[in-house]
Amino acid sequence: MLEDETGKQLPAKTVFSLAIEFLKRDILEHCHKQILFVLKEDDIKWVLTVPAIWNDGAKQFMREAAEQAGIARSKLKIALEPEAASLYCRYLPVEKGQEKNSLALFGSGMEYIVLDAGGGTIDITVHQVIVDGKLRELHKASGGGWGGTLVDKAYEQFLSEIAGPETFQQFKEKHMDDYIDLLRMFEFKKRGTSPGHSGKVTFRIPPTFAETIKDATGLSIQDKIMSSAFKGQVTYVSGKARVDVEIVQSFFTQSVDSILQHLASLLGERMNRECTAIVMVGGFSQSSILQDAVKRAFGRRYNVIIPKDAGLAVLKGAVIFGHRPSTISERICKYTYGQKVCHETTRNCNHPPTRTKWIDGKLHCSDIFMKHIKIGQTVKLEEEQMEMITYPPYADQTTICMKIYASKSSDPRLITEPGCAKIGKFVMPIPDTSLGIDRKIGTRFIFGDTEIATMEDDTNTSNFSYSEDDLVKIAEVLKSSFQREIMHLVKDAVSQSASVIVDGVLTGLQEKVNFLKKKI
Repeated sequence: MLEDETGKQLPAKTVFSLAIEFLKRDILEHCHKQILFVLKEDDIKWVLTVPAIWNDGAKQFMREAAEQAGIARSKLKIALEPEAASLYCRYLPVEKGQEKNSLALFGSGMEYIVLDAGGGTIDITVHQVIVDGKLRELHKASGGGWGGTLVDKAYEQFLSEIAGPETFQQFKEKHMDDYIDLLRMFEFKKRGTSPGHSGKVTFRIPPTFAETIKDATGLSIQDKIMSSAFKGQVTYVSGKARVDVEIVQSFFTQSVDSILQHLASLLGERMNRECTAIVMVGGFSQSSILQDAVKRAFGRRYNVIIPKDAGLAVLKGAVIFGHRPSTISERICKYTYGQKVCHETTRNCNHPPTRTKWIDGKLHCSDIFMKHIKIGQTVKLEEEQMEMITYPPYADQTTICMKIYASKSSDPRLITEPGCAKIGKFVMPIPDTSLGIDRKIGTRFIFGDTEIATMEDDTNTSNFSYSEDDLVKIAEVLKSSFQREIMHLVKDAVSQSASVIVDGVLTGLQEKVNFLKKKI
């Protein structure tokens, strides 16, 4: 459940779904006004961006929320925000005299860090340019909740200390519009306040804030300031608060320090010592204070690149990613992935003690983690991992439930270990029982994309857990919709010729179709 500022609760999926539905409806209305022919929903591929540090469950949650909002599964692509921003920066035109500040000129082998500083989260990834301008992830995404909202909370805490916590809560509950406007005005100040600023910073305060203080305490806002820890540092005249710049800069301290510490730790790792640049994107990267802090800490050794429209880099890069998802050709696994299995108990069992159960008169060890891929391992786009064979525990069962787990450990033995969690399951029919418990069930993980796919097959009957018709339909969808998407979604988002985009999408489409043909 999510709780709003007044304490009211709603299911999280409902909130996200309604937000996505609003954006979807708004986009369609604008398209219908600007495009001469009728644009159908089936003509659009939707790209939903998420922080790279989110786990698989969070990505699945967003996918389900989008589907609840009316977006078909086959029309939705999940993009990781720092990757989308990195793609956008690779396509930016090179300005004269700014060659060293352009990712477009980074040749094969060049390594750089993407610092995606958003509102809630800070996403940091390490990329390397490889052949054909494609990108390889060198370090699993990392970061934390140190984004711009942490600065907002510090500002709220400042106001709460002046008004009093209970009075400030009353203000939020009774005057929500003014509270939102107060934060909106702070957003402009947050980006505009610079490290070299001296004197005081002026904030517009809604009249209802002062009125709430007067009604709740009987004191004027000036009296509350004089009795607070900010006496002599803050003044209030005619609806405006003038605050010493040192106080305003202190709002950034926790966020900026956390970012710098994490960057220093990341750059200190041996695998990242060849990085030559730090690319700052995201709305919070437009803050002069954050920019100055990063340049002061790392500018001597690394080229700090801040593209124009850094706040829109993720949005524009998502458009490119929607057409050219294969540009990110290799990724690093954030977790160890595997499946839950059981096996007959023997003297040779070398795993930790675990739950046991009797199956057809034989004792079996349960809750075993069968590892498919290890944390930190490099995986290529749509690369199938080695097939792992399991057997049904019961001779007469006609379905088998595969439960997929992720672990923070590099070598988990049991699914009950700390840091291990179930991320999904699906049921596969195995109707032919003639071989009993000797039936071989093959499981293959397909990694490298922003989401994980698994493929199950009954090796005795060649019965796959998905139908060939589904693959054919996917291929047809790709063929029928890509042309309109190119002309109307990409044209205004990236500054490059339509022919280059068409060539890129055709290449990506052909790669997809070839991959699907192999599966069929």
